Amino acid sequence: MQSKGTTGSAISGVIAIFLVLVCLFYLSFSWVTKRYEDKATEYAMVMSGGDAASDSYKKAYKNYIDSIGKEKVYPVLGYTFNQVQKMGVGLGLDLKGGMNVILQVSVPDILRSMANAEGNKTFNAVISATDSVVKKTKTSDYVAAFFKEYQRIDPSADMAVVFKNVAKRGENAAQVEATVKQEVKDRVASSTNVLRNRIDQFGVVSPNIQELEKDGQILLELPGVKEHDRVRELLKASANLEFYEVYTIDEIQSQLMALENALRSDSTANVNSIFAYFDGQGYPGTPIVGMATQAHREVIDSILESPVAARILPSNLKLRWEVKPQEVQYTDTATNTTRKAEIYQLIALKSNNGKPALAGDVVVSATSDFDNMSGNYVSMNMNSEGAKAWARVTQNNLGKPVAIVLDDHVYSYPRINSVIEGGRSQITGQFTVEDAKDLANVLKSGKMAAKVDIISDTVIGPSLGKQAIHDGFLSFVIALVLLMAFMMFFYGFIPGLVANMGLVCNLFFTFGILASFQAVLTLPGIAGIVLALGMAVDANVLIFERAKEELRAGKNIRQAIADGYSNAFSAIFDSNLTSVITAVILLLYGTGPIKGFATTLIIGIVCSFFTAVFLTRLVFIGFGKTAPFQRLTFTTKLSRNMLTNTKINFLGQRKVSFTVCGILVLIVVASLFLRGMNQGIDFSGGRNYVVQFDHPVKTHEIQSKLAPSFPNASLSVITIDNDTKVRISTNYKINEETDGVDREITEILYNGLKDEIGNMSLEDFSTTNENVGIQSSQKVGPTIAADMKNDAYIAVVLSLIAMFLYILLRFHNVAFSVGALAAVAFTAFTIIGFYSLFWGILPFSMEIDQTFIAAILTVIGYQINDTVVVFDRVRENTQLYPKQDFFSMINMSINSTLSRTIMTSCSTLLVLLCIFILGGESIRSFTFAMLFGVITGTLATIYVAAPVAYLTDRRRNSGKKAA
Repeated sequence: MQSKGTTGSAISGVIAIFLVLVCLFYLSFSWVTKRYEDKATEYAMVMSGGDAASDSYKKAYKNYIDSIGKEKVYPVLGYTFNQVQKMGVGLGLDLKGGMNVILQVSVPDILRSMANAEGNKTFNAVISATDSVVKKTKTSDYVAAFFKEYQRIDPSADMAVVFKNVAKRGENAAQVEATVKQEVKDRVASSTNVLRNRIDQFGVVSPNIQELEKDGQILLELPGVKEHDRVRELLKASANLEFYEVYTIDEIQSQLMALENALRSDSTANVNSIFAYFDGQGYPGTPIVGMATQAHREVIDSILESPVAARILPSNLKLRWEVKPQEVQYTDTATNTTRKAEIYQLIALKSNNGKPALAGDVVVSATSDFDNMSGNYVSMNMNSEGAKAWARVTQNNLGKPVAIVLDDHVYSYPRINSVIEGGRSQITGQFTVEDAKDLANVLKSGKMAAKVDIISDTVIGPSLGKQAIHDGFLSFVIALVLLMAFMMFFYGFIPGLVANMGLVCNLFFTFGILASFQAVLTLPGIAGIVLALGMAVDANVLIFERAKEELRAGKNIRQAIADGYSNAFSAIFDSNLTSVITAVILLLYGTGPIKGFATTLIIGIVCSFFTAVFLTRLVFIGFGKTAPFQRLTFTTKLSRNMLTNTKINFLGQRKVSFTVCGILVLIVVASLFLRGMNQGIDFSGGRNYVVQFDHPVKTHEIQSKLAPSFPNASLSVITIDNDTKVRISTNYKINEETDGVDREITEILYNGLKDEIGNMSLEDFSTTNENVGIQSSQKVGPTIAADMKNDAYIAVVLSLIAMFLYILLRFHNVAFSVGALAAVAFTAFTIIGFYSLFWGILPFSMEIDQTFIAAILTVIGYQINDTVVVFDRVRENTQLYPKQDFFSMINMSINSTLSRTIMTSCSTLLVLLCIFILGGESIRSFTFAMLFGVITGTLATIYVAAPVAYLTDRRRNSGKKAA
């Protein structure tokens, strides 16, 4: 036994040393990142004159970060800042702010490319019909709707012929549909990978990029992003690079004149001239057709897309605008002043049956560079096939320009002076440093499967707010200190110190492992850490309570400690593993906040198990022979006789407890029917209003001013970009579709914010003032869509089933499984009911939203942990006293674990109470749900789980004397 213990201790020590080194390694990246981010902040503050909300501050901060991106800031290990930044613990959008974008990859464009449907009137008619159906029915399966519409419009169509590029000859419509669906899915996945490459190269730390259920939709969460416009352009670029031969203006002049004459002679045309809209003419010998302002471009484009232009202009002529305008000066004849204008050049491209001379998919690498002649430019390398084709193109166009076109915009049209071999080429075009970097990024990451549109774009500041984050951190530190004092106060200085060392190590290992995974920390993730800390305390309490029992039985201190660890192991193992099973299923099937919660919970549980069961034992073994450790009793004057030898008849009170539970259930059901739930915007949808102020404002003060004007509705106020701009969200009258509701809410906001906006008129506040007032407004659906909610429900149900089966496997008694599930269900249902009863009454938000889900899951984990400990003692006592009746066995087990139950609950409540009082308004509702859940869960273990298990156990209960 001593040999096994020594070996086990040695292994635990080696693992602990290895973990410390690994965690130090990965956490060091976060420390280095923080150091240089602080330097960037200091630099930006100096450059902006101390104005952190100004554009100059953002630009200076970004310039500093970019300047050190490739600098080795971790010289010992040779890591650059960009590498270091990606390897630390990132903060999620709810803690750090950033961008939340939903992109729509055009499924119609993908279908057109698969079918080569250009000019196919039937195909285009089906696309139009499908668009109408999808918009009307809200279906997420575009391909299925397309095939249904095709069969309706053209019943005789052979879909294998329509999609001959991807389908096999002879396949029926259903088989072709399945093939097309998979191809669409693959191309959207390809687009997702392209986006991931672009975002990684842009330098976003810990982005979340995932495909949504609806065809072609991709969600991007980009924490910490500040250059929003630049990111939008980066995301929308499809990277369709092409090389075109060109026409000179001389070669197409006659056709352009014919178009001009046709427009002038057409009395039905809305526009009777094209040249009239050019603000400058082309130059002979060049491919420049003309120049125009942005406003005139739109008119010219409409002319070029008209049937008249299609009839007259050459079929292989493509007219495309340059990507960047040129700044020119002109004299305003009305005011006789010199003004500046931006004009774009229209370039004449020559296609080959609609295709370019060379496609851009031959480009294998691209880099941005600079020289004094060309300025900033992008250098490209092609593969061997592309190099040969490029040599042919340049050979055929000696002395002529060749246009380089990206996403239908002309970047440059350099004149070919000699044959270019080896596949190297350059793109020039008055680029800034950032322009050149972004273009190289787009070319390197590859081509998108189809056109991409941004259908939802939200820029958010930290949802918790800087003050709330500060308060939350302060409350957590205070709670941790009080928890440490609590352990010392009830178990003595040395045992408390050992347990507290385990807690600190647990936190250290948890954050170190999170850093090694490059994980993102969010509010639900913090909930997982809180639960893991509670379970770590629970494990120490179990061990110390068992050690006290062994000391009372007359054993010496070293044997009592050894038996305490040994006898508590099964209860700790079962309760931890049950929670891990739940968390793993939530991780696999959950989405959004559930996944973040599950990740940190799993890591925290594993760390707490190791620190509580193995690491603290090393301390007792190492110092066990010293005099202070020989005098340990695991008690103090206060706790020595507390809850010892209790003989409460808990099962005898089951009728009363069931009656109380039944009444509570009826009250909850009645409340759910009569009052319902106060659903947050996450679930109910709502309206968002971005409001700009001319001075910094505090979100909680804005919320206090507006809340009385939105009765029976949720209201949240968060910072956007900086503390002079907020987003106000409410689900007030969300089900009413009339225009009057928007006007009503605007007036409510105007009246509620008069103290902040001064003498501004309602009209200025709502639409016309660009500097102060409502900047944008939109009606939004639930941020957790129906399919995401269903996945969350499925994940929870599956976790409960798995938990039921595991408890059955470990305890070999279905009664324990039924009792545990009954307690969990009662606890969760009671919390939901309490929120239904008291929302609008208690002085803080009681919304049912994503954070509420995290709280419910946290409580469920705690409940399972609590219940399994009691059942483990029942199992142990059954083996020790096989002849004792089951009724007495359960009562004895509850009484013997009562001290542990109360101590664990009190320690957890201590942490939660500190966070509830000091943690700020933003997380008060979340913390309150956990507070209420811990109390309810503790009582449910005693008064629901145990009685239900007793009544379910027919085999043991039959023939026994009724209480």
